[in-house]
Amino acid sequence: MAPLHPGLPDEIAIWEILIRLDPKALLRCRAVCRGWLRATSTREFLVVHHGRQPTLPLLNGYNGDVDDRTLDIIPLDHRARLVAADQLQPIARLDHRHPLQSCDGLLLLCTNGTDISNGGADIKRQYSICNPATRQLMNGKLAPGLHVGFYVFTLDSCQPPRHIGWPEAKEVMLERNVLFRGNLHWYMEELESSKAGMILVFDTTAESFREMRATPILRGDADLFEMDGMLILAKFNNAAEAIDIWVLQDYEREAWTYKCQIRLPAEDIRAQFQEVHRNWDVQVTSSDEAVIVLVLYGLYRTLQIDIDGKLVATFHREGLCCDLLRLKQSLVPHTFFPALEGYVVNSSPFM
Repeated sequence: MAPLHPGLPDEIAIWEILIRLDPKALLRCRAVCRGWLRATSTREFLVVHHGRQPTLPLLNGYNGDVDDRTLDIIPLDHRARLVAADQLQPIARLDHRHPLQSCDGLLLLCTNGTDISNGGADIKRQYSICNPATRQLMNGKLAPGLHVGFYVFTLDSCQPPRHIGWPEAKEVMLERNVLFRGNLHWYMEELESSKAGMILVFDTTAESFREMRATPILRGDADLFEMDGMLILAKFNNAAEAIDIWVLQDYEREAWTYKCQIRLPAEDIRAQFQEVHRNWDVQVTSSDEAVIVLVLYGLYRTLQIDIDGKLVATFHREGLCCDLLRLKQSLVPHTFFPALEGYVVNSSPFM
């Protein structure tokens, strides 16, 4: 068999060069020859390749007006600095859908529209699972007449969604949960400002809900995320123009530790951009190894602040926002895709 590249051992070509490419570049390389296609399509290669991909926050870039809007899914490479709008590279452009959750290189998408009345739900919302790297997607729509509550749908099963009830904490923000230790976690803000918030946990094995203590001195809204195997809570204080960071040091004992405070370089930002904003739009998330602070400043400017409170990047684009989702891209094939109804490849809602 001819070598993959003249003058290079296959071991070097595969495990030192091709394995380092991002998914988009790797897919292009597969078209070079059958040998490259064969070498980069084995499950062993794809699993190792997935493990080398960075976990990056996702930005949503909206295009067009409300009636004809598309959405760009853009991984934020925190190593970038000044990035122009045409250099923010989307991994997918979607039609009339937005992401709710991400896991194992997959995105859960949904269309808008839910009408709940008379103790039941007339569900107009359509859900999709997609892999933006392979452009595979399956569509699903909940049957009419379902009761309000939570449903479990197993992707590799032909069974309909199972109703598992509704937690006591009714105001669950589906778009802002964190998958940690195999369970889903939501930070729940108390409506009474005098009370501390708590964390709602869904056990994916027992299919049950429980509550965890958040840090007892935290009040109001906060961002919950995972980094370095720990849960982290970040609370922005608009008056102080600063972010307080807490770390869950002991998960079983629900013991939180105050980590640090990140002060926004507010005066430097105002001076640099010659604009004055008193109410900041701030979100805190993470990549594999770094806390990332994103500030929406004006209509078309998103700022990245590091943990030392320094402005490290400016992203220019109108309609840019962050939903606190993170994605680790994957080309590992999922067997459930072709088996499910509504399966498509490289078709709508991909643009």
